[in-house]
Amino acid sequence: MTRHPVASQAAGLVVVGSGIIGLGAAYAGIRRGLSVIVLDRTDGPVGATIRNFGHICIGAQSGLAREFADASRDIWLRLATDAGFWLRESGTLVAARQADELSVLERAAHAQGADADIRMLDADELLNRAPLRRDAVIGGALITPDLQTDPREAAGAIVRHLASLGVEFRFRTAATVVASGSVQTTRGVIDAGLVVVATGHDIDQLLPDLAESAGVVRCALDMMRVSAPLKHALDAPLLTAWSLLRYGRFAAFAETTALRERLHAERPELAALDLNQMYTQLPDGSLILGDSHAKAIQPGPFQPEAAFDAFLDEASALFDVDEFRVLERWQGVYASAASEFLIEQPEPALHVIAATTGIGMTTGLGLAERTLDTAFDRASLPVQGGTP
Repeated sequence: MTRHPVASQAAGLVVVGSGIIGLGAAYAGIRRGLSVIVLDRTDGPVGATIRNFGHICIGAQSGLAREFADASRDIWLRLATDAGFWLRESGTLVAARQADELSVLERAAHAQGADADIRMLDADELLNRAPLRRDAVIGGALITPDLQTDPREAAGAIVRHLASLGVEFRFRTAATVVASGSVQTTRGVIDAGLVVVATGHDIDQLLPDLAESAGVVRCALDMMRVSAPLKHALDAPLLTAWSLLRYGRFAAFAETTALRERLHAERPELAALDLNQMYTQLPDGSLILGDSHAKAIQPGPFQPEAAFDAFLDEASALFDVDEFRVLERWQGVYASAASEFLIEQPEPALHVIAATTGIGMTTGLGLAERTLDTAFDRASLPVQGGTP
């Protein structure tokens, strides 16, 4: 049995949470010459970072989210090379089934500037890249900068890579009190030059007043993985009209408002699920389907079968395949609030960060990098540990 020392210890940076944002903060810290300790109450990343589509959806973002997403893209590419996990520069496909869906995509393509990253596709081009029913789509688009990874593989590979760079991971060790200069844990106190709290939806377990004032709740989502005899591979993550309602780049268009009204009127049962009908194909050929959304301070653990029925029904209507075999079902949970990000500094050397709209894989590495860029004067922090 491994024994952990109880005596006080020290690090230039202590990160609470080993999800993608916490890993991003650790990566940013170790590259800046800091000694880094990462704490997590579990024995590895098991939360939203592994329970997602593996879709790094850069081109659908806007504003600050796009800035973080662009920064994340470079870091994802570097980490995939250095840590040796699967990542592809896939772009994202969007399938349009009716004229109003195509109108949203055309409006977005028309509104883009010189750095155009949305390319319209006719039905044949889309079908060459996605094994869909010919009578199910009239066209679509390709969002070019997007990436795809296998979240279950990537998280563990990043942990191993960071450990090889000198980051110390203390799993099965919970933070109980965080403050500027120190973190109290279930295995003793750690002196810290800088503390970054990146616990996602569990921020209310550590800093309840901050979570409440920021309006942070949990968003639970149902997802599933299936196998199916597809006619050919799905070349990229695939979004649908329901996805267009969710992302900032499309949200402000009058065409999107009209699309929302039509979808909600025609399919109220899907609207009630707060559906994001999208798909990714993993390297083993299986498809991830989802997802639904339900927000609460603590969502119930019970998953209605209606959501999974809807996923399969919608997939059957879209893909040129007769049968899907369910391999796995799961519930994901992420932090949700009115704003896209939680970025707080309760004390001078204490930073609390989270993506609060379910775009952590897309923006989290950039958010963490920006936090380390702006959080401190590097000269004031020790390279090998201890407090300034």
